[in-house]
Amino acid sequence: MRAVVQRVSRAEVRVDGAVTGAVGRGLLVLLGVARDDGAQDARLLADKLAALRIFEDAAGKMNLAVAEVGGAVLVVSQFTLLGDARKGNRPGFSDAAPPEAANALYEAVCGMLREKGLRVETGVFRADMQVELVNDGPVTILLDSRRLF
Repeated sequence: MRAVVQRVSRAEVRVDGAVTGAVGRGLLVLLGVARDDGAQDARLLADKLAALRIFEDAAGKMNLAVAEVGGAVLVVSQFTLLGDARKGNRPGFSDAAPPEAANALYEAVCGMLREKGLRVETGVFRADMQVELVNDGPVTILLDSRRLF
């Protein structure tokens, strides 16, 4: 499971022009599910997202997690994070999970974040979405449940 995590001052996702999810201060998480991912990957990523200390404390150090700043999380599914462009110029997506499995794990991550008391907004799985954000910092972190990077 891969995630691009961005600290945002605001973010929203639209489908057919309608906002389906929006947050103020918090995290925008673009989430891709790999073919061999399972519940353990979802738990690891949800735990990491909730605990990730990328918000500044009173001393200006990145030392606070999203809940500690009253933030929310916008999670948007993005299978293209599993794209492989090492050969040729057109990425292949054979490492991405099939839609049914990917959606179940995407929903699991969102549910686990909610269980931790976080407000979670989402896009629409498999929809053509437009994501708008203001990256605060900018701060962008890459996560991989298999710790490949």
